[in-house]
Amino acid sequence: MFVCLGNICRSPLAHGVLEELARKADLADRLEVASSGVGAWHIGEKPDIRMRRTAQRYGISLDSQRAQQISSSDLAYYDHIYVMDRGVEREVLLMDPQGGFDDKVHLFSDSDPDLRTFEVPDPYFDGSFELVYTIVDRTCRVIFDSLVNRYNLVPAA
Repeated sequence: MFVCLGNICRSPLAHGVLEELARKADLADRLEVASSGVGAWHIGEKPDIRMRRTAQRYGISLDSQRAQQISSSDLAYYDHIYVMDRGVEREVLLMDPQGGFDDKVHLFSDSDPDLRTFEVPDPYFDGSFELVYTIVDRTCRVIFDSLVNRYNLVPAA
């Protein structure tokens, strides 16, 4: 699961990119990918139109996604939770006061092979959609490869 603030820019993009990587590798049935936000502002809405247009330019459709808010049950359900910035990380970890799921929560940028920042910038206000796409694409490729290797994923026969 990928998590950002409102689940309309960064996390739906990562969700779409990882799903597309899995589809191209014939592993879509082997990975469950999701995204959510820590806030409830956009529940039920499609991702931001600017993010959808950016993703579409690269062959990624986000049109079927709808914003949702992360819940404590998501912490138990998902094996890996990638957060887009330190503020989101803090909010997610507050949902688990006993710290039982700390090992599942990862800062997305920790997997960035070209780390230039510790957080994925939020393009909602500054319009950095292309930059965010570049960061998310290269980082999702690393995450995808690590999941394939860790779980020894092969296409279903």
